[in-house]
This record gives sequence, C-alpha cells and structure tokens, in this order.
Amino acid sequence: MPDPSIQSAEGTLRGAVLVLLQFDVCETIRLDQLRELIRARTIEPPSLKQPALGYVRYERPPIVEPLGTLMLESGERLQGEIKYFDYGVLSVIFELPFVGDWEKLTSLASRWVWDIDFAAQATEIVRGRLERAAPALIKPYKQWLSEDYLIFHIREIDPLPSAADLIQQHGARIAQVVRGDTGKLAESECHEVLQSRISYYANDLAVIGWNAAFVYDSTSGAETAIQLLEYANSQLLEFRHYDDLLTEELERVYTLLDGGTGFFMRWRLARSATRLHTVLLDVMELTEHADNAIKFLSDMFSARLYKLAALKVGVPDYKELVTRKVSTAEELYRFMVDQFNQSRAFFLELTVVIILVIELVYLFRGKPF
Repeated sequence: MPDPSIQSAEGTLRGAVLVLLQFDVCETIRLDQLRELIRARTIEPPSLKQPALGYVRYERPPIVEPLGTLMLESGERLQGEIKYFDYGVLSVIFELPFVGDWEKLTSLASRWVWDIDFAAQATEIVRGRLERAAPALIKPYKQWLSEDYLIFHIREIDPLPSAADLIQQHGARIAQVVRGDTGKLAESECHEVLQSRISYYANDLAVIGWNAAFVYDSTSGAETAIQLLEYANSQLLEFRHYDDLLTEELERVYTLLDGGTGFFMRWRLARSATRLHTVLLDVMELTEHADNAIKFLSDMFSARLYKLAALKVGVPDYKELVTRKVSTAEELYRFMVDQFNQSRAFFLELTVVIILVIELVYLFRGKPF
C-alpha cells in the first residue's frame, strides 16, 4: 500500500477517461436523411480558447445521439455517445468519471491501453444502431476499418498546479499515462513524450501520443482538444481506407499487365483504365471531402493543436502513402490509355489498308467497288 503522506503530497486528480472508437462504415452518410431517421441532434461548435472572432467550425456538423452503458468485466460502467460524420465515419466515445491519485491513473491507463479490446465490444452496438440508419448510408462497406484512442482528461489536481509545475513535478507520470506503461520510463523516453505538448494558458496542458493523450484543462476548455483529436483520428481512418482501396486496385492492374500488352490485351486495358480513373476521381473527391470537413478560420491555437495531433497519430504518413499511390495510379492510367490508343491507331490503319486493297482488287478486275 502506498505511503499516505506520499499520496497526500501528490494530491487527488479529478476528471474523466474517454475511450474514442471510430469505424469507417460507408462512403458517405446523408446527414439530413439520417436526422429524420433517428431524430438526433447536430453537434455544437467547440468552445474556444480565445474569445475573439477566431473559431473552429465543421463544414457539415456531425449528428450525435446517446448510447447505452458499456459494462466492463471489471465492473466499470462507461456512458457513451455516437457521432455520424458525413464522410462515412462513425465515432463512439465512452466516458468514465475518474477520481484518484497518479498511481491509480497510470494503472488504469496501462490496463485500458493494452488489455481491453474496446473496438470488439463496441462493434455490435454500432451494428445495431446502423440497422435503422441504413437508408442514409451510401455504399456501405462489408468490412470496417477501425481506430481506437484514449484521452485522459484531468480537470482538477489538488493543489492546482500550473502547466509548467505539472511538467516539472509529474512529467514522468504523464509520460507513463500517455504510453500506457506502469514501469519507470527512461529519461529520453519521457522527453520524447513530453515534447508533444501544447498549452494556451499557463494552467492548461495537452500531451499527445500516438494512441493516447493527457489533457489538463477545464471541461469546457478541453472540449476543443477532444474534438480535434477525434477529427484527426477520423482522418487517419479515412486515409487508411484510401490506402487499402488504391493498393487493391493497383494490384489488380499489375496482375492485368503481367498478362502482356498484346493487341487484344490492349483493348482490355481500356476498360481497366476507365475503372482506375474512376477510382482515382473517387479517392480525390473523398480525400478533399474529409480534408475540408473542419475549418480553422482564425483560431491559430486550434490549428496548431490539430497539426500536432495529426502528426502524432500518423495522418501525414498515410496521406503521403495515398499521394504516392495516386501518382503511381495516374502514371499507370496514362500508360494504359497510350497502349489502347496505339492499338486503336493500328486497327484504324489496318482497316484503311484493307479497304484500299479491296478497292485495288475491284479496280484491276474492272468492277466498281
């Protein structure tokens, strides 16, 4: 049992642990139709750090409705809600109120990060909700990609420290929470984790990792960070989908090209080129759609926070993969079109030659063609 004096010195933490689960279920969702089907509310814009004119707004605000309680084997009861984004992503957030010390928080973080498969438990709940939302789904997928993320939101620490004091006194603990590890981390690893931190006021802090984040702020102040972490993870999910889609299409084209580029094969390339070009247009349209889903008009802090969150969860990496595959697909498309055009030109030239030969034959026989 920990020494009571140490526990008292460290103080009591109050807040909540949020489990963010996202599923890519279809190409797009008709939000207007969905709202009529489930009679849910539209999400409100997040509160702002700055009371100025700068703000963050959704291009098409997601629809949100409450979920039931999720009961874990440990007896913990989590309250949830589900959000429907128009680009085909469903976001589920389960929340557990938290009161305890740093040791309790690091223990919970380790158990939830590594030992509990929240996605598997939430999948059946999501499938049940989608049954009535089915008419609003465009091109639903048979198999879903998913992402999970944990947010440890602490709104109060006794006594209340500044962000600088919190890093100095409990930086190693925060690194453990973000990594989901109860062991003492090396100084270099703590430094690596704490480099990904951002603050606006002296008494708020967000430390962002690839699978979890620590947020020290008031309930209203943390709202922006939570929504931007949610959006960054939804973008990661979308780019993963585009990456899989392009990989599958490129493999199909390579298999076709392995069959050779003979005269008759080139006519098949025309159909494949048309299909590939359609996929490219779909990917570029959907990428732009997801990219522009949220707008940062003049709230520079939110823009910087989002950039940090996207970097840590891996959005730029997958976006670069998709960009490279789009470039490869465009080159393959041009190659297939060139091959088809050469075959068509050869066919037309051959047709002209045949017609001329026939005309000559009839001419030498003295019969009109």
